[in-house]
Amino acid sequence: MFNKLHINFTFNGNIYLTTLLAVFIISIFMAFNFAHADIYKYVDNEGVLHLTNMPSIPNAKYVLILREKRILFRSNIDINRFDQIITKMAEKYKIDSALIKAVIKAESNFNHHAISPVGAQGLMQLMPATASQLQVEDAFHPEKNIEGGVRYLKYLLNNYRGNLVLALAAYNAGERTVAKYNNSVPPYRETRNYVKNVLSYYNSFK
Repeated sequence: MFNKLHINFTFNGNIYLTTLLAVFIISIFMAFNFAHADIYKYVDNEGVLHLTNMPSIPNAKYVLILREKRILFRSNIDINRFDQIITKMAEKYKIDSALIKAVIKAESNFNHHAISPVGAQGLMQLMPATASQLQVEDAFHPEKNIEGGVRYLKYLLNNYRGNLVLALAAYNAGERTVAKYNNSVPPYRETRNYVKNVLSYYNSFK
């Protein structure tokens, strides 16, 4: 069961008032026991500032302002919640279910409402353009998101002839970036840590 808190405020661009507003908002989230949640904001066309722990408007440009401190296998995270869907997609696309689960762990920590600062959405963090190419209409829908992510992962594995490290690097940084560095893992800390983490989770879930 997910707890959702959404707050709206009129935004006038005043830095001082905005700072006071931010302090007030954080205190509200903590008072309602939302201290351990990602918090996002966006300003709509009417100048209203929205803050939420669960982004739900597809076309809104959310900005992450407070990140949850996540701990591997924290007790209140049900890591088996999506096992039935994962197993179904693993059989359909001939991919190890433990690998799918590892990618989900690294991408969203099993939060199907997750959205990144750059706009990646859902369990397997599909970018809107990628989701569109994969015909995933609702990236926040667990089964649709997982199927889209698995299809893309399968494509990458085939593209790199089964080289899991390169497939994971491309999943994180993009195929063009991998190609730019002569089909090797890009020298980016984020990408290298991502590959390392997924492989570690993969071994844990096997």
